[in-house]
Amino acid sequence: MDLASRTDDLGRQAHSSDWLDHAVRAGLVAYGVVHLLIAWLALQLAFGEREGSASSSGALQQLAEQPFGKVLVWLIALGMLLLVVWRLLEAALGHRDEDGSTRVRKRVTSAGKAVLYGAIGVSAVRVATGSGSSGGGKKSGTDSTTAKLMDLPGGQVIVVLVGLAIIGYGGYLIVKAWTEKFAKELDAQGKSGDSGSAYLLFGKVGYVAKGVAIGIVGSLFVYAGVTHEADKSGGLDQALREVLDQPFGPVLLGAIAIGIGCYGLFSFARARHLSR
Repeated sequence: MDLASRTDDLGRQAHSSDWLDHAVRAGLVAYGVVHLLIAWLALQLAFGEREGSASSSGALQQLAEQPFGKVLVWLIALGMLLLVVWRLLEAALGHRDEDGSTRVRKRVTSAGKAVLYGAIGVSAVRVATGSGSSGGGKKSGTDSTTAKLMDLPGGQVIVVLVGLAIIGYGGYLIVKAWTEKFAKELDAQGKSGDSGSAYLLFGKVGYVAKGVAIGIVGSLFVYAGVTHEADKSGGLDQALREVLDQPFGPVLLGAIAIGIGCYGLFSFARARHLSR
C-alpha cells in the first residue's frame, strides 16, 4: 500500500471513530455555550445595556471576566478546535454517499464551517491570552477588512458580492428551519417523544433567528459596498444594534436573542443525540 492510500485509510478510520464522536460532542457543547452567552448579551442590549459586544468575541470576553472564566474560555477554544478537526475530515473524506457536484458542494460547506469554528477558536485564544480586547479608538476588524477589500480593483463589487453571499447563507438557514432539514442532525431518539419535540422547536426557532441575524450582517456589507463606506459594514454586534434602532427594536431584538439562545440549546441536543 502506497503512502497516499495509507493516509486516506487512516483518515477514514479517524472520521468514523468513536473518539471523534466524543470530540464532536464536546465541541458542540462549547458552541452551545457561546450562543447562550451571545443571547444573554443581546437581551441585555435589548433592555438598554449598550456596553458589551453581542458577538462571539464579546461573549467570550464577558465569560473571561467571571471566576475561572479564562479556564472556561480555553475549554471553548479546545472545543472549537475539535469541531475544526471534524469538519476538515468531513471536507476531505466525508459525504461518500453523495455523488458528483452534491458531494463537492457538501465538502466545501464542511470546509466553510471549519473556517467559522476556527474563527471562534482564534477569538477564544486571543481573549484567554489577553490580546482579544482593543481600544475604542481603533477600527473594528470587520471595518478594516472591508476597507482593504475596497482598495482592491473592483473592491466595491467584491464587498457587495460578499454581502450577498452572507445574505444567501442566512436565507439558507431560514429555509433549513422551515423544511426541518436540521432534524437529520439528531439521532432517532433525539426526535421522539416530548423531549424530541422540544429539541425540534429549539432548532426551528434557533435557525430562523440565526438566519435573520446573519442576513442583516450581509445587508450591512452590501450597503457598505454600494456607498463605499467601510464603517457601514459590521459583524453580529452591529447587526443587532441596527435591529435595536428600528421601530419596536427592543422587542425584535429580544425575539432574536431568544432565538439565538434556542440555537444554543439545540447545540446541546445535538451533542447528546449526535447523528453524523
